[in-house]
Amino acid sequence: MNLNHNLYLYSFLANFRWLKKSYTAKIMLVAFLGTHIPLLTLLLSFVISNSYSLEMVARVMSVALLATLAGTAGTLYALNHLLKPVILTSAALENYLNTKTLPELPTEFADEAGTLMADTSQTLHKLDELIHYITNYDDLTGLPNRDLFRDRLHQTISQPENNQRLVAVFLLAIDDFTDMSHALEHQTTNLLLRAVAQRLSACMAQTDILGHLSGDEFVLARMDIISIESVIKLSQLLFSTLRKPFFLKGKSIHITASIGITINELNNLNSIDQLLQQAHIALYQAKQQGRSQYQYYSPEINAQLQERLTLENELHGALKRNEMLVYYQPLIDLQNGQVTGMEALVRWQHPTLGLISPAKFIPIAEANGLIVPIDQWVLRTACAQNRAWQLAGFTPIRISVNLSARQFEQPNLVDVVSQILQETGLKASYLELEVTESFLMGDIERSIKILKQLRELGIWLALDDFGTGYSSLNYLKRFPVNMLKIDQSFVQDVISNPDSAAITDTIIALAKNLRLKITAEGVETKEQFDYLHLQGCDEGQGYYFSRPAPAEIIAPMLQKSSHQMEIIPV
Repeated sequence: MNLNHNLYLYSFLANFRWLKKSYTAKIMLVAFLGTHIPLLTLLLSFVISNSYSLEMVARVMSVALLATLAGTAGTLYALNHLLKPVILTSAALENYLNTKTLPELPTEFADEAGTLMADTSQTLHKLDELIHYITNYDDLTGLPNRDLFRDRLHQTISQPENNQRLVAVFLLAIDDFTDMSHALEHQTTNLLLRAVAQRLSACMAQTDILGHLSGDEFVLARMDIISIESVIKLSQLLFSTLRKPFFLKGKSIHITASIGITINELNNLNSIDQLLQQAHIALYQAKQQGRSQYQYYSPEINAQLQERLTLENELHGALKRNEMLVYYQPLIDLQNGQVTGMEALVRWQHPTLGLISPAKFIPIAEANGLIVPIDQWVLRTACAQNRAWQLAGFTPIRISVNLSARQFEQPNLVDVVSQILQETGLKASYLELEVTESFLMGDIERSIKILKQLRELGIWLALDDFGTGYSSLNYLKRFPVNMLKIDQSFVQDVISNPDSAAITDTIIALAKNLRLKITAEGVETKEQFDYLHLQGCDEGQGYYFSRPAPAEIIAPMLQKSSHQMEIIPV
């Protein structure tokens, strides 16, 4: 260890065990030796000299010894008190490290010791303020974090006038924030969150408490709850405030938000944690209902969330446990009744819960990323099954497989599809991949590039749930797809609702003008079938022809060539 040369004496004394931990002891030792050197010198001169009588030597030595001891005592006493600034400063630092207690050191002295005490006190106060800010405030938005939000809310409700009063907690999150953050630059995303924090601050009443929990989640507590209408009014204010465009780095960004609300009495910190948990549950339910929705907490919502958490835990490892199945639903040529394809649909056969609806586990898999390996497994299984049907002598048909947004985002998607086709021996012309227009709009240029690469392999591409997304005709003509699939929400009402009929007719006409094939989903009645047949729709899919079923039940359909298909029991 290299020491400053000015510390050589201090370093030397620190080598002695009994001096190592005490700076005062080092000073006292040096002072003691310094004051006793004259006495020792005088003693030595008397010892080696024969000029003085023993009586004279004893008298002089006694006086010198007493004077030296008195001087030493006074010197050590004075030094001990002169060292107090250093001792107090050291104690203050140690106490702050151990207890976070700020020191009360004097600041009026102007010498080196006084400067040391004043600077130490000022530095510790600034350090404490910095630590307090880092610990309690979000560094991105400047808003209180979860801990400070809880403390402030607890302090508010601890006041006698607020005891047992109703508190409303609003938990707000930006819709589709993950996809949005992927599309925006990191700096722009941070600017957006700061701007959201500023707008929410403008919506606060004087007694409100606003905080930033994490990511895109903000929390607001309102104490003065007059009526449920006031809660709704605040929700609408928050919605309208965030709905206005944000102008950041030359871009106009539009967002919407969902809000979870809970109202309850508070009397301790545990109840605050419970309120936040309830608000999270309500927020989850609001997001399930779509964009710009608010939802109140209820025990029923909590039960649904608990079911979801259970399914999420069980979903991990479901593929390895061979619990996933692929069901197939025929695509029927509406002009001649022949089977032209099969759509592969994943199912989860849980050992104790039974057959779980895709509507329950697919959103979970999409949220936690498990949809990617599930999608690959379904694609491989479906391609292998289609090839097996061909080898069994059935008329070749195309197999249709859905691509999730997560799977479409994978950088190796085209390579994975190509590899699966090679492994299963299925020609690309017998594979159809379904994509949803909503996730294609995330990155238009990348989507077009990926679709073109898939088309170059010879794969069919279908635009699923057409009419429910938000793509324009300008983008539609750029997407290199072969087929449009009419969403079942239009098909179900095509007989009874003129608007649904008009949309369906328009989509069919649009597809024909663009020289695209058209498939109608959700055909359940003969009336729907007749209508679609009359309008010239190419294909139909739905319970009217067959429910999704395992491959062994579907196989007989491939052997039939009659125009009228029988409904296959579940």
